[in-house]
Amino acid sequence: MSNQFLFWSKADLRRHQAVILGELAPSIVLQNATYLNAARHCWAKANIWIYDNRIVYVGDKMPSHTNGTEILDIDGKYVVPGYIEPHAHPFQLYNPQTLGHYASARGTTTFMCDNLMLFLSLPVTKALTIMEDLNRLPFTYYWWCRYDSQSELLNEDSLFSLSNIKKMLASPYVIQGGELTSWPKVLQGDDHILHLMRETRKAGKRIEGHLPGASEKTLTQMALLGVDCDHEAMTGEEAMMRLNLGLTTSLRYSSIRPDLSQILKEMKEIGAAHFDRVIFTTDGSTPAFYEEGVTDKMISIALEEGIDPIDAYKMASYNIARYYGKEHILGMVAPGRVAHLNILDSVQHPNPESVLAKGQWIKRDGEVMEAGAPFPWSDYGMGPLELNWDLSLKDFQFSSLAGIEMVNSVITKPYQIQLNPAEEKLDMEHDECFFMLVDKKGKWRVNTLVKGFAKGVSGFASSYSSTGDLLLIGKSKRDMLAAFNRVKEMKGGIVLVEDGEVISEVKLPLGGGMSSSSVEELIQEEKALTSELRKRGYPFEDPIYSLLFFSSTHLPYIRITQLGIYDVKKKVILFPSIMR
Repeated sequence: MSNQFLFWSKADLRRHQAVILGELAPSIVLQNATYLNAARHCWAKANIWIYDNRIVYVGDKMPSHTNGTEILDIDGKYVVPGYIEPHAHPFQLYNPQTLGHYASARGTTTFMCDNLMLFLSLPVTKALTIMEDLNRLPFTYYWWCRYDSQSELLNEDSLFSLSNIKKMLASPYVIQGGELTSWPKVLQGDDHILHLMRETRKAGKRIEGHLPGASEKTLTQMALLGVDCDHEAMTGEEAMMRLNLGLTTSLRYSSIRPDLSQILKEMKEIGAAHFDRVIFTTDGSTPAFYEEGVTDKMISIALEEGIDPIDAYKMASYNIARYYGKEHILGMVAPGRVAHLNILDSVQHPNPESVLAKGQWIKRDGEVMEAGAPFPWSDYGMGPLELNWDLSLKDFQFSSLAGIEMVNSVITKPYQIQLNPAEEKLDMEHDECFFMLVDKKGKWRVNTLVKGFAKGVSGFASSYSSTGDLLLIGKSKRDMLAAFNRVKEMKGGIVLVEDGEVISEVKLPLGGGMSSSSVEELIQEEKALTSELRKRGYPFEDPIYSLLFFSSTHLPYIRITQLGIYDVKKKVILFPSIMR
């Protein structure tokens, strides 16, 4: 049996044929199923035969050979294709396996994943091996090919070389280029990125945009240059503009943009009647946001807003498969498709009572099956974070030059420091903190101040960041150092320290950015950490996203990067990093 369904062997295919000929028994038959027929845009009645990891028959007949076949009469139940997440960031404290297990129990069994963390952490050949080998799990993983780091790295050019990009694009597991956070460079004449986009086209793959607030003129230019889809519409009008320009529109519901309900309302008010080119994404939300559901939550919102149920389910499955040219294996209840199937007790309840992923029961009559053996991340070079170097208080030297002020969870602007940063502790009456980005190999650091993170955070350290380097924030240099030392002791994680004592922590032993815990456990850990930060004055929606985006130069206005403090608009380093 081949677990790599992209490459069903000739022997596999002949076995599948033999089931239809009555020479082999199917593994499972779902009898008397009411299923979503995506091709006809209707609900239909049929018996569904599954052999191994594939649907082999959908129709009126029952198999003549049923020795060993599991037959379930599901009269009165509804069967829909497994949901597809087209824009996953599967390293948001969770890892692809734990996300897969949690999301699949709620019906999402396929993920189109960001490869940025793999690009930054591993040689390309090893990253490609992980991307393939994860498909040994019951879930389906496809990947993007990033064109840049969305930060300023010391080794940017070598990492994102044409050679490395072409190796990624050659993989059958890589499904698109992007997301294209560097689109301003393209519009301003950057032919390197444009060349990578053309290479993506030559490979026959899609290009995902990242175009928040883009005008019609900008969207038109990007469509001409090759962008196929965008997930950054923040209003119904923006979503309709993208549709008018021929783009597939990915509607988002995420921990920093939970506004799907309003967008759908506005689209309907404008006159949206067809949703064939609309898809859903949760855009890599942090664990706690998934407590109420994943893609199933988006379907529920659509149903609440009066969207036709068939459209709602197709936006989470068939529309995505068709957009990526994968409807021959995904997104349909039809022969030849991977056996990703959700059994619902009602069309109005998209959180399934039972789930099949590659023909395996992930959830059965409401009971979630145990997760399989942990994926061997260490075998691929993504084990515990080894910080074989030390920080001392001598490294905590700050100047009174311009600092960074938080506008919201993810936007930062410059501000003029008014206090004395030479002090060992800052006053708790204001919201300015010491702020450091430190190389994970200990070779350089960037020291500044951040305003707006919190008034009462004494010491905070995180190995979770967009580049894998360490972030240190706090009022007390000693508590910041203590937090760093605890991260070092844990070999990766996020730590909040007060008066030398650990208040809250999240262990991230996989490369310093991922937990080995279940998503359910992570939800509680993240909620506890966020609660403690809020008690100390963190004012925004999502502190985990703040950590992720401090170094992200696709957002305005000032960023802290490996090269130093960076002005995004002027594209210059304001203050360089310091070699240790």
